[in-house]
Amino acid sequence: MAKKKINKIFVGLTAGGSGGHMYPLLAVAKSIQKTAMMNHLELDLRYFGDPGNFAKDLADKQVKISRIASSKWRRYFSLQNFLDIFKFFWGIVQAMWVMYWRMPDVVFSKAGPGVVPILFVARWYNIPVVIHETDAVPGRANYLSSKHADLIEVAFAEVKDKFPEKVQHLVKIVGNPVREDVLVEESREQSRQILGVKSEKPVLLVMGGSQGAEALNYFILENSQVLLQDFEIIHQIGKENFDGYMAEFNFMTKNFRAELKANYYPFAYFDGANYAHALNACDVILSRSGGSVFEMAAHGKPAFLVPLPNSANNHQAENAYIYQSAGAGIVIEEGNLLPTLFITQLKRVLGDSDRYRKMSEAAKSFYHPNAADYIARDVLQIALKAMGVVI
Repeated sequence: MAKKKINKIFVGLTAGGSGGHMYPLLAVAKSIQKTAMMNHLELDLRYFGDPGNFAKDLADKQVKISRIASSKWRRYFSLQNFLDIFKFFWGIVQAMWVMYWRMPDVVFSKAGPGVVPILFVARWYNIPVVIHETDAVPGRANYLSSKHADLIEVAFAEVKDKFPEKVQHLVKIVGNPVREDVLVEESREQSRQILGVKSEKPVLLVMGGSQGAEALNYFILENSQVLLQDFEIIHQIGKENFDGYMAEFNFMTKNFRAELKANYYPFAYFDGANYAHALNACDVILSRSGGSVFEMAAHGKPAFLVPLPNSANNHQAENAYIYQSAGAGIVIEEGNLLPTLFITQLKRVLGDSDRYRKMSEAAKSFYHPNAADYIARDVLQIALKAMGVVI
């Protein structure tokens, strides 16, 4: 194939509008920009879809936005499903119009609600598609899209056999992209000082701000007296839940000793920098088991994982048990999340330095560094190949 002059590479991005989809996508966008710059390639990045609350984050990374209606099929009866049928087909019409005038050389999808119309249209226009799956079970959008993808990149090796057999040869294990600001490492003491943690007791980080994590919030609320006697707790509660939760917490703890309440550090939400501080500051984590397991692993933190019982295809349970099998975590099903069991297990981990060290090392080994860079390289290579460029 003859070499062709490159004027500009146009990369399309799409994802569901939640943090679990958008944060990895933003990490990949940054790596695409970095890789293009290193190779002296002019780049145009555009997001197709509904950015949700992430429009500013995309704009900050010089990613243009073409808004396309997002639809979602719920696994339970809802009148919203009937409305979303029309939104689905309207999304196809919008995507066909928008992508005709702004046709990318490749589309990278981080999956989630709303991406299927965009990927359908990309395939209609013969635009190469790269998809990425974070979980150990493919989501509906990725499963459907995999049949027309040029490359399927995954975080878990175990997910390969769960894609259609005819596309399994396209699966490539790269890990899960993690934002650079979350990967910042600093000493435990420095992070605790920044967050105002006294460091007199072991520090438990509770990630209660994610979708479906209210049960973790209320586990802490109902058992705060016994937990705060032995642990300091950094607690992400969630923006929407914060005011109501804190009103309940203050009422329930009004008779606690001041020194006991001083062991509790509530936060509505961690931005990237504060999330890194919290991960560096803590000794162990209590969390759901979505894509955040890779952020914990990057910092080598043992975790108690409570899978969301009604997660799609039970993917959180699959994620959690793989993390446990790797030696990096302990799974507690939500129905078994009892204070006596949890505190006993927690003290065993923290009280056994050899076990703690092995779990921390296992977590580090579980994490695949440079996932965003690997994806960026593959996306650009596929785009160049589609443009007729020898690589």
